[in-house]
Amino acid sequence: MEEDTKPLLVPVGGDESNYGIMNIQFNPEDFKCKRPFHVEPTNIVSVNDDMQRVTDEASAMNKRIHYYSRLTSPADRALIAPDHVLPAPDEIYVYSPLGTAFKVDSCTDGYGKNSSVVTIFMIWNTMMGTSILSIPWGIKQAGFTSGIILILLMGILTLYCCYRVVKSRKMIPLIDTSNWEFPDVCKYYFGSFGQWSSLLFSMVSLVGAMVVYWVLMSNFLFNTGRFIYIICPSAASSHPPQSKSVIFSSGNNTGFELFEDWWNKSQTVPFYLIAVLLPLLNLKSPSFFAKFNVLGTVSVVYLVFLVTVKAARLGIHLEYNWFTENDFFIPEFRILFPQLTGVLTLAFFIHNCVITLLQNNRNQENNVRDLSIAYFLVGLTYLYVGVIIFASFPSPPLSKECIEQNFLDNFPSDDIMSFVARIFLLFQMMTVYPLLGYLARVQLLRQFFGNAYPSVFHVLVLNVAIVGAGVAMARFYPNIGGIIRYSGATCGLAFVFVYPSLIYVISLHRAGQLTWPALIIHIFIILLGLANLIAQFLL
Repeated sequence: MEEDTKPLLVPVGGDESNYGIMNIQFNPEDFKCKRPFHVEPTNIVSVNDDMQRVTDEASAMNKRIHYYSRLTSPADRALIAPDHVLPAPDEIYVYSPLGTAFKVDSCTDGYGKNSSVVTIFMIWNTMMGTSILSIPWGIKQAGFTSGIILILLMGILTLYCCYRVVKSRKMIPLIDTSNWEFPDVCKYYFGSFGQWSSLLFSMVSLVGAMVVYWVLMSNFLFNTGRFIYIICPSAASSHPPQSKSVIFSSGNNTGFELFEDWWNKSQTVPFYLIAVLLPLLNLKSPSFFAKFNVLGTVSVVYLVFLVTVKAARLGIHLEYNWFTENDFFIPEFRILFPQLTGVLTLAFFIHNCVITLLQNNRNQENNVRDLSIAYFLVGLTYLYVGVIIFASFPSPPLSKECIEQNFLDNFPSDDIMSFVARIFLLFQMMTVYPLLGYLARVQLLRQFFGNAYPSVFHVLVLNVAIVGAGVAMARFYPNIGGIIRYSGATCGLAFVFVYPSLIYVISLHRAGQLTWPALIIHIFIILLGLANLIAQFLL
């Protein structure tokens, strides 16, 4: 009888912070945490297959459960399914709002199944992108000493702003934000302006990355073709491969002139890539290419190896001139340092997806520690590659000003180690490029049409526009350092500097905890982001 007097709506579970979008991976012994919606195995869709709909019965049941969940406050988490009707752990599935059911992998305790080590290197691998190729050039633009200082300071600043992104959901009271991403937080604080502006800046980062990829793929494909032409026996008989100057001085060789006409880095090769990549962009599901993500790690490790070997052969060439410049060396401090900060903004940019990555962490209490270690490793990698390339660049006879925006361009086309690096990077980028295009398509078309694939025509128009931007840049402005710093400073203004700081200030103000030091510090961070963007167009 005592049980009959208990209220029907009883809060279940502990602190709200113990729940999140990834609590679908649960301790099988804890029946209270089995929150996913269950559908029959015959209605399950594999993650790697094209998106399909579940049955009408499953959809109707999901709507009823959503209705029941609205009868109480989200913080109470009442009206959950009784323990005796919950299925076994191997029969639990997640029903997404798009009408797709996914299998849930059970694990021991926590939100996700990834250990801290896996989470750290996942963040490291995600952040390590094409920016690493421009770090030595950025150090050259800023000066050796100031370049090292800026890498350290920008790493600390972007880490703090990323920490504010991770904590932004926790500062929203009385609402279940466990399945929110950062754009949802922006929409909560800034309404439709936050929603559309976050979409805009997210598209800038995605399209900017795709443009950089197209320029680099054109570069790598061009140098790969030239390497093959140089080592080809028929070409080598008339074109000695040992010297680039010898190759280009052969004015009476129509064979090489014909090759040069049809294999030009800016005039022809960018167009050849269209035949391969445009059809791949139109695929409904690019999940096949996600299997090659490990190539990113392999490429970065090989680049570190290449840099180490080249530095061991060339030696160290440094001369400290603090403010004066000579024929071979540059000052330690230069007025062009904002060009490095623009590159570093994109190099340390992970703010728009860090919440998703950390939700897979098994130990949520270690998120801040793991994020900090990942940033430390990324900064260490950038420092190592940038400092070693800059220090070992042979000056004299060459000036440090000759360091290219893509440091691989400083090695000749017939260099074996550089050829292998370009092959690795070319194949990696050709597998990542369709994934970036898919993300851009999902974000843009779903926002406007409610469907990521409304029709072949819609998708084709979007992809032609993105590919056209890449081809145009590779044809008329093949400067990856410039593209990276412009796109990095633009999207970084919103996601790195303004939104995290502004959201934190607003949340403190609403809670009555805002202090003058906190206000001044975060306004200063916003001003730094604005100055970083403006400086890219002035220098």
